[in-house]
Amino acid sequence: MKRLLYIFAILSIAACDESVDYDAQGTFEATEITISAEANGRILNFDIAEGEKIAANTIIGTIDSLQLHLQRKQLMAQHSALLSSRPDKEKQVASLRKQIATQKKELLRAGNMLREGAATQKQYDDLEAHVNILEEQLSAALSTLDNSTIAINENAMALEAQIEALDDLISKCSISSTVSGTVLVKYAEAGELTAAGRPLMKVADLDNIYLRAYFTSDQLSKIKLGDEVKVTADFGGDERYDYVGRIAWISPESEFTPKSIQTTDSRANLVYAVKIAVKNDGKLKIGLTGEVRL
Repeated sequence: MKRLLYIFAILSIAACDESVDYDAQGTFEATEITISAEANGRILNFDIAEGEKIAANTIIGTIDSLQLHLQRKQLMAQHSALLSSRPDKEKQVASLRKQIATQKKELLRAGNMLREGAATQKQYDDLEAHVNILEEQLSAALSTLDNSTIAINENAMALEAQIEALDDLISKCSISSTVSGTVLVKYAEAGELTAAGRPLMKVADLDNIYLRAYFTSDQLSKIKLGDEVKVTADFGGDERYDYVGRIAWISPESEFTPKSIQTTDSRANLVYAVKIAVKNDGKLKIGLTGEVRL
């Protein structure tokens, strides 16, 4: 009996002394971006497949924009008609200017005749009053024409703003990704109706992946941003590959150890998440388990 207890004690001590050969553990992740529709309508084409790589800002699909183009055409016609209705000030006041020029000549001749006694003061004053009336009429006409032109120009600017808004909506009928990456999930197909805000696909940059590992508080003093560490990807069995990683982010707050994560210190309940950037050679996949050695 004593011999059995002794063997049990030895085995227990050996189990307690067993240690893992890594400093932290986690899973590989990538920055995933959900691309949503920015317009309403039927998807005319969406030629992309899950797992396919796409470049940023490359058009990979279109949403029906016929109604928007027709609205734009109507606004352009209204804009053109509005601009053509602007008054030609000089043509409309040309007659008044001629009358004023003629009456000023008559006034000048009446002044000469008045000095020679061939005309009366009343005749001269009447001509002068007539010239003043014509000049006031010219000023009022120019003011009215200016106000009309300003109003037309402002209405034209309002139409231009509506046209620009339609151009923006039309451009949003083109489906593209804001980042280069791999299509993880495709949520829509050609022929379906969509609406602004509806997810169309999920894209991730799998070339630049990172391992989210968890470190205990006493390990934080050994790492800092920019440090290079050894990352091992565990594919199961004996298939393991080593990569060079760079610490890109350290969480400012602690959290409880995830159930799927084991730490070198089994007593550690609180850990700090750390992102370790790794250049993917094509083998690494999202969700794969990885280990870190400092």
